[in-house]
Amino acid sequence: MNCKITRNAANVLRRELDKPENADKKLRVVITHSHGDHAHYGLDMDNPTDKDDVVPTDKGIDVILARGEALLDGVKIDYLYFPQEGFVITNPSMGNHGDH
Repeated sequence: MNCKITRNAANVLRRELDKPENADKKLRVVITHSHGDHAHYGLDMDNPTDKDDVVPTDKGIDVILARGEALLDGVKIDYLYFPQEGFVITNPSMGNHGDH
């Protein structure tokens, strides 16, 4: 399993992970909806279970991904400020390059 976090996203995520209420939690990427060969993704703060993989990233943030879920392998987390501020989660390895 693989996950990429951009610098913008890492900065925002670190601030969230540093909050006291998230002290023992990790970032989880979830599939909110899937159809055909792609999915829509969301983020949550959670603890891993025995059905998860904890994937390290080059930004020092570990990400929880459900083991065996092909649409999560290769996910990319970005944070954009324009045209609308917020997280953008895609999976370029699965041909998902953004919302449609």
